[in-house]
Amino acid sequence: MKKKQKQKLMKVIEWSDEDQCYIGSALPLIGPCCHGKDEMSVLRQLNEIIESCDACPTLESAQKTYTGKFILRVSPELHKTLAIKAQQRNTSLNRYCEELLLR
Repeated sequence: MKKKQKQKLMKVIEWSDEDQCYIGSALPLIGPCCHGKDEMSVLRQLNEIIESCDACPTLESAQKTYTGKFILRVSPELHKTLAIKAQQRNTSLNRYCEELLLR
């Protein structure tokens, strides 16, 4: 990732009640990736992760417009199982799979 792209990342440091620590992420490309007892230590870790992130996708790919369609190959058995479950719920296979993915 180029330096300019790294600078455009939004650094987010949030308190997690569940983990009882601060959690850092760099949106839109890097989700929760570091933690610590104070915000400054998390920010230092986050900056190190961003600097070492040469294989991360670019901002252009994160901002790309997607069609909402992609092909997913599964076994014939899984295809049949999903189709039956969708039919039992009186919904389309596409809608049923979308609901499963959103969980």
